[in-house]
Amino acid sequence: MDKISQAITRLFDKYRIVFWYDEKKKLRSEYESLWLAGIEKIELINNEYGVKHLILREKPAQKFLLYHAGTQPEELENWLLDVQLANAVFSADQEALWANEVGLSQNLSDLVSIHADFFKDEKRRAALKSRLTNEDNHDSLRVKMLSLCVNSDVENRLEGALESLLAELAEERHEKFDLVQRCGLDSFLWERLKKYFGYQSPTLSVKDFAITLFKSCYALSLEETSALHQDALVFLKRWRDNVHYQEAFRKLSAEYAEILGLEKDLQNRDIRKLIELDLFRLVDQRILSELAGQIFERTITAGECANLIWRRRTAHWFNDFKDVYEALYYASQFIHEVHYADLRMDSLTDGIRKYHNTWYRVDQNYRKFIFHTRASRQPLLDKLTARIEALYSNNFLLPVNDNFQRFVDSIEAWSAAPILSQSEFFERHIREYLGTKNKIAVIISDALRYEIGEELAKTIQEEDRFTAELEPMLTMLPSYTQLGMAALLPHTKIAILKDGSTQVDGQSATGTENRSKILNATCKDGAAAIKSAELLSMGRDESREFAKANQVIYVYHNQVDLTGDKLESEDRVFDAAQDAIDEIIEILKKLTNANLSNVIITADHGFIYQNQALDDSEFAVKDVEGEEILVRNRRFVIGKGFKSNKSLKEFKASQLGLAGDFDVMIPKSINRLRQQGSGSRYVHGGASLQEVVIPLIKVNKKRTTDISFVDIDVLSSSSSVITSGQISVAFYQTKPVSGKIQPRQLKAGIYTKDGALLSDVHSLNFDLTTEDAREREVRVRFVLSRKADEVNHQTVYLRLEEQVSDTSHYKLYGDPIPYQLRRSFTTDFDL
Repeated sequence: MDKISQAITRLFDKYRIVFWYDEKKKLRSEYESLWLAGIEKIELINNEYGVKHLILREKPAQKFLLYHAGTQPEELENWLLDVQLANAVFSADQEALWANEVGLSQNLSDLVSIHADFFKDEKRRAALKSRLTNEDNHDSLRVKMLSLCVNSDVENRLEGALESLLAELAEERHEKFDLVQRCGLDSFLWERLKKYFGYQSPTLSVKDFAITLFKSCYALSLEETSALHQDALVFLKRWRDNVHYQEAFRKLSAEYAEILGLEKDLQNRDIRKLIELDLFRLVDQRILSELAGQIFERTITAGECANLIWRRRTAHWFNDFKDVYEALYYASQFIHEVHYADLRMDSLTDGIRKYHNTWYRVDQNYRKFIFHTRASRQPLLDKLTARIEALYSNNFLLPVNDNFQRFVDSIEAWSAAPILSQSEFFERHIREYLGTKNKIAVIISDALRYEIGEELAKTIQEEDRFTAELEPMLTMLPSYTQLGMAALLPHTKIAILKDGSTQVDGQSATGTENRSKILNATCKDGAAAIKSAELLSMGRDESREFAKANQVIYVYHNQVDLTGDKLESEDRVFDAAQDAIDEIIEILKKLTNANLSNVIITADHGFIYQNQALDDSEFAVKDVEGEEILVRNRRFVIGKGFKSNKSLKEFKASQLGLAGDFDVMIPKSINRLRQQGSGSRYVHGGASLQEVVIPLIKVNKKRTTDISFVDIDVLSSSSSVITSGQISVAFYQTKPVSGKIQPRQLKAGIYTKDGALLSDVHSLNFDLTTEDAREREVRVRFVLSRKADEVNHQTVYLRLEEQVSDTSHYKLYGDPIPYQLRRSFTTDFDL
């Protein structure tokens, strides 16, 4: 009785008059006992004419329940047919009760008997009722029922139900699809897939559809004949990009790549045709394999390689192979730089300037290549690595330093004016702060060679409100830690002791405590030397008090030399270089947050590192002999009374600006001295460009923001008319990314005027650094869905959107670009 009362009450929520035909004449007692507030009950017993007058004329606002014991009369004999059609009919059978419970209109109530198993479940009935709208028809209601059967997160969309079924397939389960079949919705699913995607098969199943989907989308991506429509490609891309289903996508993709025999097919494909294909992991492997071969054979330019890799940066598997892609990028850049490097020089100063201007990039690209190659752990790069190692040693490192050595041999005093000498650092850059209200901090990073400093300066320049000016500085000789650290302190003379330690004006320069004393002797308003770890451990208030108490602060950082100077860890020196950049940025921000706006970053010395094992030719032919050997190193010897040795350059202490009666022997070019128990691939102390040219970075923090982002233009094409199922659009990054000009991330798609999406969506990261304008032009292909047919012969729009910082929301970038959609019926047969 409660169900009957509730069902009739729901009908009265929508209608004034409800008819009740008790066909089996078994519910009279329920009718007679039924009482509903505000409802007048009337039994129909050959009184239809009078009842009609009553309900329409006498009481036009009253609600009526009209009961008849028997079947509904034929339409021609039904005096109340017009009233009935305008109102509702109540049925007390189970299916009718379910229909009433859900709130289905009469024209939709047949779905209850067709899909009875769906309506047997109370939770499903309640969920369907919550999704019901006045606009629902048979198809839209079945889509909602399908979504409920598969627990789709995306309500009321066939795509959402399909995504859920594919995820179940990936888990090798079938409970959801079994329910779809029990509820009689499977034939509806196949009919929808045929209509929207063109799927037909003698063996209809979720797995058969999934294989067809991947196979067809592979063909569609290559613009080849396909069994499915382009909507299938749009759907698969969206499913791939849905974070909830990426694991399922990857599993099915890997399984079907093998079933479809893609490895063999890809082998004969031009990788340029594969750039936009992003459905199988094998595609990235094929691109990387071919790219490695082309770089090795030098059949691809650095610009082409950079553009190709850029276009894969948003690919699904890019991060899986990121280090391989990066290694190949730096390999191509390295080979380009070596090929075009003119290693001639006119003087010591000229060599340093040329290294500062361009040659450093060879070292930098070599370092980045080795770093990413090690991180990738991919044997794919072994052959290319051997080529890079040979080019680095034989075509750059050795010849450039052989040329530099000619001028080292000819000088009487170690100097390269007007290049700043390390011994002049304090007088030229620190003394001006003494006696003023301004403060200065110096970060000295052990073995931060010039090319690492250049990357660091570029990274700082990209930070908002920070500026970084880079210039080269010439280290002392020998180029080792104790001497380099001493030279950066205030001094009139520097001496090297028998154990290799140093004194500044008679005061030991070893350790932060002694260095603080030396600084305070010159800086009367307070100075301090501190290790970076100690500074970073300070809280905000403590660091500010520390800065407030000192006008000059020297911060000592050691990451590169700490790693490279040990035999067991020297092969990780390039990893340490990347860590050093991050750590120095952290130190810099700690200082500026303590109200220090002027900071200088420099080093004590640089280094040489060759990743491959060295052969005998890279060691000095003869060992060093002398009356007294004070200090011995792979790259220098300090002592007295040396015997003549053509493999080494001899300096007297005075020639090197040092106090004392001793001589220094430096192996020429990049040669090492043999020394048991120490590493030989990472060395410093000598006079190579990599050891003696160090960075001097002057950093300042401003009060106002100074960051801008690259602008993106859509290049106009010969036609603004779309006549097929896809369109290729050219985007142009107006300037290269550099320093204060930051990359811009956009997403792009084709939309209707009202904002309905008609195509796949592309995520685009415009971060190109090339100066060549042609290499900053990128073409992207948009695939239209069949929804575009609904707006054929109308204007559609290419929209670029940019994410609002720190939110999940997007805003329009620029004005939408209009296109006229003019697809003829023949486009249905294009593929």
